[in-house]
Amino acid sequence: MKIATWNINGVKARIDNLVAWLEECQPDVACLQELKSIDEGVPRERLEEIGYHVETHGQKGFNGVAILSKQSPDEVNRGLPGDDSDEQSRFIEAVFSTDKGVVRVACLYLPNGNPVDTEKYPYKLRWMERLQAFAADRLALEEPLVLAGDYNVIPEPVDCHDPKVWEGDALFLPQTRQAFRKLENLGFTDALRSVNDKPGTYTFWDYQAGAWQKNNGIRIDHLMLSPEAAGRLKSAHVEPHVRAWEKPSDHVPVVIELDV
Repeated sequence: MKIATWNINGVKARIDNLVAWLEECQPDVACLQELKSIDEGVPRERLEEIGYHVETHGQKGFNGVAILSKQSPDEVNRGLPGDDSDEQSRFIEAVFSTDKGVVRVACLYLPNGNPVDTEKYPYKLRWMERLQAFAADRLALEEPLVLAGDYNVIPEPVDCHDPKVWEGDALFLPQTRQAFRKLENLGFTDALRSVNDKPGTYTFWDYQAGAWQKNNGIRIDHLMLSPEAAGRLKSAHVEPHVRAWEKPSDHVPVVIELDV
């Protein structure tokens, strides 16, 4: 099963690129973030025409996540548990049956957290705590589980072009990286880094200052695997060529293949 994650930075603005990439890559499951659209505004007909089932958790103008899949999910859950007052659409989970059992895929768009001296940073840390609680709960099911999405976390210095530039940023602060490590300490594996330790491997390049041309990037889009999923990982890679397309997102897809 091929599972991908991509922050598309606006589903309506990026629909042509999205369709082209889906036809080229042919993922079985694609997790999308930053739809910037309500559910009704998602151009699902274009996606259904090429064989994808569409599940969304949208929000007007901001956030929004979706799971596209070649087969219909058995179960879909919207919203990250732990805070009923949280109105931001950042989390959707789907369960798929396979010949070998089930696969659980969660698509998440973790808060950016900047500026750090505002409520945005404590919200980010609280969200990460809720994600840890959710992940620990799901681990008890002992199923292949993929937590895929834009984490807005630079895990290690090797994951950015220049660590000094990011020192005071919410994506790279010690508390942020420590919260991410707690996920790893629960037993989750960073899929890409488990097969690729090369520096210069990024998933995001800013639109400003020629970042793409200079490869001034950061790696913030991750697929975290439960032990049951990590044991079945066949491959993981980034698709940077998509960043060079016309009207690109500032993120690119990350794709894994699981033997499930």
